[in-house]
Amino acid sequence: MASDQPAATPLTTPRGGALSLRGVEHDYGQGRDAVHALGPVTLEVPAGESLVLVGPSGCGKSTLLRLVAGFETPTRGTLTVDGDQPEPGRQAGVVFQQARLFPWRTVGGNVELALRLAGVAREERRARAGELLARVGLEGVAGRRTWEVSGGQQQRIAIARALAGAHPLLLLDEPFAALDALTRERLQEDLRGVSAQTGLSSVFVTHSVDEAVFLASRVIVLTRAPGTVALDVAVDLPRTGVEPDELRGSPEYAAFRAEIGAAVRTVAS
Repeated sequence: MASDQPAATPLTTPRGGALSLRGVEHDYGQGRDAVHALGPVTLEVPAGESLVLVGPSGCGKSTLLRLVAGFETPTRGTLTVDGDQPEPGRQAGVVFQQARLFPWRTVGGNVELALRLAGVAREERRARAGELLARVGLEGVAGRRTWEVSGGQQQRIAIARALAGAHPLLLLDEPFAALDALTRERLQEDLRGVSAQTGLSSVFVTHSVDEAVFLASRVIVLTRAPGTVALDVAVDLPRTGVEPDELRGSPEYAAFRAEIGAAVRTVAS
């Protein structure tokens, strides 16, 4: 039977998401009570990069992510996304450690709200929300309530919602930290697949060296606070055409994990 739901315009991911950080520093508080949390950090990150930030607790990873999102402004230095100063909700979709879904809306309703805010026509939202949910492996759950799905599925919904804005940049602040190991691995694989399919630029914060190596095309290790760049390494591993277990078991993967793990242990000691 033919559906009476109009077909949505095919999903696309806008190109862009290039980052430029020049002497970026950030303090919390002012005067004698100021805490120097980050920097100076200078980085040039081209569009399409899957950048992962790793380092000890309190080193400024989440602070740097908040600056890129436009939630806060650097105390010193300059930071731009595609040449412009970042503004909340304009250049980046953000996924937090907790899914932060609206419990009074269905799964699909949460994604449709993000589409409405992105200016998608009402008649397209349901079909487009279904496509986004399918992209993160959640076919057939749009009508369910958010409390009826697992924690891992809730994080998939949060990623679909972040993608709904069709921003050129995706920011993720330890989104899998509270999940069990198996669910975490599956979501890592899903996110890696989305990145490979779309070419989306992303910045991902984690404490896990293994997660960093698996997800990144480039890893930045930050020192203890105030965080500065201790290691900047390109992770030259295939992003398509190889099974996750094969990738994780490869000598090249082990070498990157050893190099980055050694750097993290050094800055944490």
